[in-house]
Amino acid sequence: MLIAVASKDGKEINQHFGHAERFLIYDVDGADAKLVDEKMVERYCSYDQDHPLRAHLLAAIAGALKECRAVVCAQIGQGPQMEMERLGVDTFVADGPIKATLVELAKLL
Repeated sequence: MLIAVASKDGKEINQHFGHAERFLIYDVDGADAKLVDEKMVERYCSYDQDHPLRAHLLAAIAGALKECRAVVCAQIGQGPQMEMERLGVDTFVADGPIKATLVELAKLL
């Protein structure tokens, strides 16, 4: 299964959903997680007070991640989380090494 990850360094799950300008796409199969793609997106958090829930950006991110079963990040706000799930992308908050964390998370999905 494909799972997207927000990571600053490509090793740890350590980036806030809204700060991500890319998501690393991992194929998780059993006890293995392999990096297979990278999706560039427009950063959700732009601190635009006139448009607090930038639905068009969330829709674009959901579209970029449409083949993924879920997205994992270090933190996500309740509004974006609910909207992503409405758009069909499950969200999970976690931290730690990417591969080991994804293998454990996949057992729950």
